[in-house]
Amino acid sequence: MSGHSKWHNIQARKGKADAARGKVFSKIGRELLMAVKAGGSDINSNSKLRDVIAKAKANNMPNDTIDKAIKKASGEDKNKNYEEVTYEGYGIGGVAVIVEGSTDNKNRTAGEVRHIFDKFGGNLGTTGCVSYLFNKKGVIVINKKDCNLTEEELMLQAIDSGADDFESEEEYYEITTSPEMFSKVREELEKQGLKFEEAEIQMIPTTYVSLSEEQNRKMELLIEKLEELDDVLNIYHNWEE
Repeated sequence: MSGHSKWHNIQARKGKADAARGKVFSKIGRELLMAVKAGGSDINSNSKLRDVIAKAKANNMPNDTIDKAIKKASGEDKNKNYEEVTYEGYGIGGVAVIVEGSTDNKNRTAGEVRHIFDKFGGNLGTTGCVSYLFNKKGVIVINKKDCNLTEEELMLQAIDSGADDFESEEEYYEITTSPEMFSKVREELEKQGLKFEEAEIQMIPTTYVSLSEEQNRKMELLIEKLEELDDVLNIYHNWEE
């Protein structure tokens, strides 16, 4: 993401998350469930669970809500079977879109995603049609006003922990890592008492597509409708918002 920071996008996502917190928490709860089913409820031995907890905290999910979700995943929900699914397609003006989700019914979810693409001006494609336009990276974003380290201290801590890149913008610091090093870097920064605005592995575009004002409105509607689907967890795109 070096050289192409998107701080207004981060703020826009935060605003939407605040407006629909219940839905956001529900989706993160499903991610916690899947992490527990994959590796157990012990955070000391389940790095994926630790990563999802970090994402939950970055979205202001209360600790007791996180704990209840983990206990529920270990108890009454342990027999629920969700599969990870990924869809690729094109939005307005050829914007590349990747949709990640989890489902207990692949046919239902695929049909819902396809319907949204078709109805709102997009086109669902085949596996691999746009993923080559993205790199998978660990992304950690820290608000400067919440940072108890100097810029140099934070940069050195991040790089020494194994981060690939460090950027300083007007309001935020952004740290990027390889997927393999994400957990280690995040955990080292957590030890410094840092609070994250974002902390998760994302698909980062290598190029961006600019749209007209009218196309922007249509693209925003497409993304919003995909986000409303219960089975959709993450949406990545190369739209220059």
